[in-house]
Amino acid sequence: MESTVPMTLRSEGFDEGGSIPMRFTCDGEDVSPHLEWSDAPDGTVSFVLIVDDPDATGFVHWLVADIPASVTALAEGRAEGIGVAGRNDFGRSGWGGPCPPSGEHRYRFSIFALSGSLGLSGAPSEESVRSAMRGRVLGQGQLTASYRRQR
Repeated sequence: MESTVPMTLRSEGFDEGGSIPMRFTCDGEDVSPHLEWSDAPDGTVSFVLIVDDPDATGFVHWLVADIPASVTALAEGRAEGIGVAGRNDFGRSGWGGPCPPSGEHRYRFSIFALSGSLGLSGAPSEESVRSAMRGRVLGQGQLTASYRRQR
């Protein structure tokens, strides 16, 4: 296990442990939430963002690799063209909002500070991104929130 520096990850749309507003989900506008991070360690060259659902065996909702170290925030609904958009488990790149089939699910937003760029092309999978990250993670931050569909 790599030793990493703790980072802060937050959103203007919801708080740690809170509920994700409907506009960020399949029941609403399905736009990506605002995210910002801080406390990146010295030597950070790029960031990777992974959003998954641990209650659905790690179903990936968003994956962005090679975010330049100069970028420390993603505006609501405005992540296109920043870094390399990976393939989510909906089978496309970009944000795929919470859409649990039943019950309440947790969503884990993770930011990783890396010592280099991954240089992956196309729409890389979570597996290829995580594999390329090995030995390069300098810092990590996490934000977790939940969503329950209104039926």
